[in-house]
Amino acid sequence: MKTLFAAVAAAALLLAATNPGLAQTKARLGHVFAPGNAADEASKAFARLVKERTKGEIDIAVFPNSQLGGDEALGRDVGRGAVEFAFLNPGSLTGLDPLLDIHYLPYIVTSDAEADRIFYNPDGILQRTLTETLAKHRMVALGFFELEFRAVTNSKRPVRTIEDLKGLKIRVPGSAAIRSFFEIAGTQAVTMPFNNLFVALQQGTVDGQDNGASITFNSRLFEAQRHMTLTNHVYAMGTITVSQRFWSGLSEANKAIVKAAAEEVARDEIKANRAAIAGFIDKMKAAGLEIVTPTPEAMDGFVKAGQVGWERLTPVYGEARIAALRKEVDAARGK
Repeated sequence: MKTLFAAVAAAALLLAATNPGLAQTKARLGHVFAPGNAADEASKAFARLVKERTKGEIDIAVFPNSQLGGDEALGRDVGRGAVEFAFLNPGSLTGLDPLLDIHYLPYIVTSDAEADRIFYNPDGILQRTLTETLAKHRMVALGFFELEFRAVTNSKRPVRTIEDLKGLKIRVPGSAAIRSFFEIAGTQAVTMPFNNLFVALQQGTVDGQDNGASITFNSRLFEAQRHMTLTNHVYAMGTITVSQRFWSGLSEANKAIVKAAAEEVARDEIKANRAAIAGFIDKMKAAGLEIVTPTPEAMDGFVKAGQVGWERLTPVYGEARIAALRKEVDAARGK
């Protein structure tokens, strides 16, 4: 009889830990960002707000720095319900669906103001495409946060023009849009998980990488590099994502709490990330990294290479989506 009671008690505890309908639900949240990064701070704030506002009913443990795997592994695990939450970089999930990097087309925006109008518009083509595509893979997009404008770093030479990229071996995420930009520029684009990148830079497996100042600084990638060029070739946006399996088990009240918390921390993360960027650049420069800002003439060359990528990838993303995106871009620039 004691054995039976013990088994029943153990089963009850297991259900309480996994079933959102019971007293407390344990959940995991994974991401690739280093501790201290604005996205990491936002993930911790999200977990705290959800726990407070659900009065402890939902308890989220945060696993930063690729502890639960890179973006693609996390995306697959969230989709099948093995991980409940993730702060994802959807542009690295093209192995799941090629539409998930439409927002990585080069030079969609050239300023924060344009990004606010195009990337953070819930009715815009980018958020609609990402939300609908994630849903097809059993993930719910709760909010969108900033990664940043991407730059290029390398250990070989200063990159001042598009021609200077030729021949470099550059690590890129699993994004067809980013890969196309570097291939058009004549580089050897190498895809690898982010958690393998630092060692690859140290060992010379790749010459460089494309990430913005925040990730390059917080993940200490600059320590294995000599040059950084502020190409701003891609503006990167992330998603706060929850497993459809987990989401469907929540009460409507808790869904509202989780959604509101995600939107709140996403807004705060955007502000914090933008405020920190200049400081990261200054710190890397002080540490010996050469920072190159392309001239307007040189930037024209980068932008032209990016436009070739739009043309190449139109069959992947669809003519209607590309046309809608061009219309939004023109409106944001007053055309």
